[in-house]
Amino acid sequence: MSTSITLKNIPEPIYQRIKLAAKRHHRSMNSEIIACLEQALAPQAIDLDVRLEEARRLRETYAGPELKFEDIAVAIERERE
Repeated sequence: MSTSITLKNIPEPIYQRIKLAAKRHHRSMNSEIIACLEQALAPQAIDLDVRLEEARRLRETYAGPELKFEDIAVAIERERE
């Protein structure tokens, strides 16, 4: 199933870029816009090694005092009083 939409108030520079891209890819402007939307909305692959390294770096950057289970339990009990 396909649906139609109308785009209004497209800034001239964007219109010209779409028009040029459509010509370069031998597509209609409509097909070019659909291709751009598909690319922009496609799920991005996640590199787990990069994400883990980033998480480790953030953990080191924002590391606070080391908390022990006992410390947390005491704080919870204090709040309940």
